[in-house]
Amino acid sequence: MDVNQVLESTLSPDASTRQNAERQLTHAAEVDFSGYLTTLAHELANEQAQPHIRTAAGIALKNAFSSREYARLREVQERWINQIDTNVKKSVKDLALQTLGSRDGRAGQSAGQFVASIAAIEIPRNEWPELMAALVENVGQGGEHLKQASLTTIGYICETDDAQLRESLAGYSNQILTAVVQGARKEEENMEVRNAAITALSDCLDFIRSNFDNEGERNYIMQVVCEATQSGDVRIEAGAYGCLNRIMGLYYDKMSFYMEKALYGLTIIGMKNEEEDVGKLAVEFWCTVCEEEIAIEDDNQMAHSEGSGEMRQYYHFAKTAAVEVVPALMQLMTRQDEDAADEDYNVSRAAYQCLQLFAQAVGSDIVPSVLAFVEANLADPDWHKRDAAVSAFGAIMEGPKEVHLEPLVKQALPLLMEKLRDDAVQVRDSAAYAIGRISDLLPDAIDPQTELPALIEALFGGLSSNPKMAGSCCWALMNLADKFAGEPGCQQNALSPHFQGSVTALLQVTEKPDVDNQLRMAAYEVLNTFITNAANDCLPIVAKLSDVIIERLENTIPMQHQVVSVEDRLTLEEIQTSLTSGVLNIIQRLEGEIKPQADRIMNILLQMLSSAGPKSSVPDAIFAAMGGLANALEEDFVKYMDSFVPFLYNALGNQDEPALCSMAIGLVSDITRSLSEKSQPYCDSFMNYLLNNLRSTSLSNQFKPAILQCFGDIAQAIGPFFETYLSVVATVLQQAANVNAGSDAYDLYDYVTSLREGIMDAWSGIILAMKQGKAQLLTPYVESIFQLLSIVAQDHHRSEPLARSAMGVIGDLADAFPHGDYVNYYRNEWIQQLIKETRQNREFSARTIETARWAREQVKRQTANFQGVQMS
Repeated sequence: MDVNQVLESTLSPDASTRQNAERQLTHAAEVDFSGYLTTLAHELANEQAQPHIRTAAGIALKNAFSSREYARLREVQERWINQIDTNVKKSVKDLALQTLGSRDGRAGQSAGQFVASIAAIEIPRNEWPELMAALVENVGQGGEHLKQASLTTIGYICETDDAQLRESLAGYSNQILTAVVQGARKEEENMEVRNAAITALSDCLDFIRSNFDNEGERNYIMQVVCEATQSGDVRIEAGAYGCLNRIMGLYYDKMSFYMEKALYGLTIIGMKNEEEDVGKLAVEFWCTVCEEEIAIEDDNQMAHSEGSGEMRQYYHFAKTAAVEVVPALMQLMTRQDEDAADEDYNVSRAAYQCLQLFAQAVGSDIVPSVLAFVEANLADPDWHKRDAAVSAFGAIMEGPKEVHLEPLVKQALPLLMEKLRDDAVQVRDSAAYAIGRISDLLPDAIDPQTELPALIEALFGGLSSNPKMAGSCCWALMNLADKFAGEPGCQQNALSPHFQGSVTALLQVTEKPDVDNQLRMAAYEVLNTFITNAANDCLPIVAKLSDVIIERLENTIPMQHQVVSVEDRLTLEEIQTSLTSGVLNIIQRLEGEIKPQADRIMNILLQMLSSAGPKSSVPDAIFAAMGGLANALEEDFVKYMDSFVPFLYNALGNQDEPALCSMAIGLVSDITRSLSEKSQPYCDSFMNYLLNNLRSTSLSNQFKPAILQCFGDIAQAIGPFFETYLSVVATVLQQAANVNAGSDAYDLYDYVTSLREGIMDAWSGIILAMKQGKAQLLTPYVESIFQLLSIVAQDHHRSEPLARSAMGVIGDLADAFPHGDYVNYYRNEWIQQLIKETRQNREFSARTIETARWAREQVKRQTANFQGVQMS
């Protein structure tokens, strides 16, 4: 293998050439990992090599120790630990450290990434203790390139999410801090070095808590950072404000002195900086202040309600600064860029976000200054000021007391509706968004008789006037539909008088051939929300609407043959997805009344599945609609199974499209629940596909809980016929129950919790199935079920779904063995405690609490009626 040629090919713009080169590198690593690392390290360190080849070598080295999957990452790290000779390790690390001093900055940066990858493995194992000392020495005595690369390397090491490495780095805090503070001082003349130091300082702030607890060290760190905000270099100033953001988030309790002495003034100066990057980060400092104080107030309120005396220190920084910061924020909101895209984040949008947070942190005290700004600028000839005024009013809808806001909202609504006709589209868009926030947060301020009709009319007018404001108008309309829907299943609601007109308007917007696609999609989303929230008196309109939506969906089939570009195909897929979602909403609203349309719906959905291309988003929506139709038709859905099930099997086996495969797994649950025993002819294939997916190494672990839950749904559907699969599934469940996150694997905790939820749901379905005359078949597995319940009982942070599933299993098993076969298990104190904790948890839903009460009654019957010896 010609290493230079292969490395050059990894940077090729041609995908085929690039992929072939990557395969060659992967093969070389598998055949001789030591030789692979040695060759690449020499190429990275080779000062005579071309810069792009050195960069490619560095990328390949970093990739050799990278993976998005936690299990795969551990696997590649173990390869370094166990397969590489000590001398080879030393040679490779020495070459990487040597490259840090290269005059080729990209090579030095690549070497830093590689060093960080090895450090992540070795520092927690105490196998590279000299690394940090070497990097500190580089910063103190090295040349400029070596200083910069070494500081960058420290940053790479410190930005880790690995819990073991983070814990180990705390032991190096003095060395880390020595290096980064030395590089960040105002005495450092090289701005590249100083910038690298400030970046590294931001990355290492988590690990220097012991240093921050020392007043002298803390003062020096804060001095260095504050001086960096005035460096004159935009990158360093922005980085310094970024450091202050992180410091405030991490060390709020130690900030009172510095806020008074420096930070109030520095951040206001920074907010007014003409450089966007500096201004945004200075604004974000106050976002962090507000977020921290909102969290502190919530924590303290919770502690007070629980009778705890452990209150967090609360300095009211936001309230103290509001008199100066809030006016500055509103002035920054006038710096809108009329050409900014929706996703662009500029200083004006940062200021708007910060004003929202100030309203939540300060409450009603913010209202007078915002009102003064609104009154002064709402009619200004400059659209920037009108827009800022409208936006500022919308920003304070959350935080101040409703009693203070409601009268202001009633006064403002006519003015906001007037601004929906402003000459500047930016003002119209902001007015629609402000109405959306009012609809979402203060719907009681809107009178359904007098103000709601005018709002709906004004928003529909705005919707059709300009695509740029479609998103805001649609969001406001959806909020109105959600908030005025009334109780589920109500005969009439506040939307009823406007339902027909709204549907007609939305159909007119969406059927125009020249309509902007963004507007069309937004309008369909509003239509779907109105359908979902339709009262019973509007169901005849929904039924008629089904004809229109299905016909539009049918009309997209010939369009598939007219597509000439990728853009056309994506547009058509968006239309089909929106219409299919509309069909799903109609099905869910009409329920069994959709039956007369079922044949037509299935016919069009099957046609679309037949013609859908690879990686298309349409099958996801189709499968969701199929699930809705199965739920509505229940056992009558069986007539479509033979035509549909080949598509379902293909999706279950399509591991190259995980999203579609996931939808298919959920659909199996929907269909089996709907068909009950009529799903039995298809269950052999379902089970084979599900078990293959469970064993797959290409599918994420996140699929496993849903597959286990699906086993439970299949069991409950086919009842005693599940005996065929019991042994295999029970073994799978027992193996899954042995998976633990470990004390330090925080990233696995959520997965293990969801896995246990899936196991419990599976056992619940199986127990219900076997209870029908075959309960004794469960005997070999009862002990393992109680072992898992014991593990759940010991987890005091168990999720509500897991607690509810555990209650179901406890009760179902007791009900399945009513003659006290397992009374000894039920006499264990932890069973009683688990039920009690679930039943008395005030944060759990009524459904969960009721399940716990039912489980308690089942256990009472067991323990009261039968004698047994309590298990130890």
